[in-house]
Amino acid sequence: MTISNRLIVVSVLLCLSACTDIEPDMPFEPESLALPSLSPATGPRITGTDETGLILSWMELGDASTSLRYSRFESGAWRPAEEVVAIDGMFINWADLPSVVALGGGRLAAHWLQSSGDSPYAYDVAARISTDNGGNWSKIVTPHTDGTDTEHGFVSMFAWESNLGMLWLDGRKSVNKVTDDPVASGMTLRATLVDPYLQLKNEQLVDNLICDCCQTDVAISRRGPIAVYRDRSIDEIRDIAVTRFLDGKWQKGQNIAADQWRISGCPVNGPAITAAEDDVAVAWFTGAGNKPAIKLAVSQDGGESFAAPITVIDGSVLGHVDIVPLDDGNFGVSWLQISDGGIGEVVVRKVNANGELGSIFAVSYGASSFSVPQMARSQDDLVFVWTASENFVDQILSAKVPVAALNTKVH
Repeated sequence: MTISNRLIVVSVLLCLSACTDIEPDMPFEPESLALPSLSPATGPRITGTDETGLILSWMELGDASTSLRYSRFESGAWRPAEEVVAIDGMFINWADLPSVVALGGGRLAAHWLQSSGDSPYAYDVAARISTDNGGNWSKIVTPHTDGTDTEHGFVSMFAWESNLGMLWLDGRKSVNKVTDDPVASGMTLRATLVDPYLQLKNEQLVDNLICDCCQTDVAISRRGPIAVYRDRSIDEIRDIAVTRFLDGKWQKGQNIAADQWRISGCPVNGPAITAAEDDVAVAWFTGAGNKPAIKLAVSQDGGESFAAPITVIDGSVLGHVDIVPLDDGNFGVSWLQISDGGIGEVVVRKVNANGELGSIFAVSYGASSFSVPQMARSQDDLVFVWTASENFVDQILSAKVPVAALNTKVH
């Protein structure tokens, strides 16, 4: 998809969501968290859980190079920054976020995007692994082997057995002539495993036609990894699909719900997933019927089937959702919206698997519309990060909110 087409699609969504009729409540004051990132900085992404620890990664833009840096969340605060790489040619996109992921046993994995050709959208996925908790990093590994100067990105990384799992959007077919059959030149979903010796194995085409630039996400259920992404049909229906990793192979993707959102370009708005044992929950944005909404669907069999979706909110919302488990079958769902004053807001609400909805609470005013807010749980707190822009210079902000605050009843 060209830059102009991307901006057209995003602009349409911004017009649909120019202001919101959803007024969030603020019965609590989110606690601002200091960050070790410098300005300009962009692309914040949180990975991890209480068990692995939270890691925040981001890109810092320098005069001669761009750095991929990260910080660990410990004792309720973000620790000093550590660096994975400082390199020329790092591809920077507000929606396509790099990451640093804990693999266990003192192993970390990091990925970023690296420009690979003259085209503005020719870039590769680059990854490195550390076996000493970030003290040293391996050589660069590229999970795809096609060698084309095309788009590769929107990566989800995860630990699986002794391997690093990687799932990404792969545009290698875009070198083909565009025809009436979008499968011939459309975006694909691919995956591989990187073993401890940095060798690729089980490289697989997961889906031969998907949406061009929506984020992917992966969670680990009792039955194994489960991934979500925005699918694409030959009729331009772009609904959310799920695929499970069983017996060493990703299964054919299945739509979670029939939103029937027909849109001729990518909305740049991917789903989010969380899992615990056999309980799986997916949140996503849809603009079906020109009625923006955020939905949630729950599975109790490891993602094999999903209950009818719950509407978390409908109205003028931008999406860019995230989801975390709370307690007793509840989930925290966050999203981005634009206030009546045209200011970006990160908001969150509690949603029960039975469809009961809590109050909507504002976490932050002043988020950039071109931001993918992140949310994670750390013991009794929810931790948020987002991108804000001041005088056209991006900076990263963070705050935390007690989980118990989402139980507040507002009348």
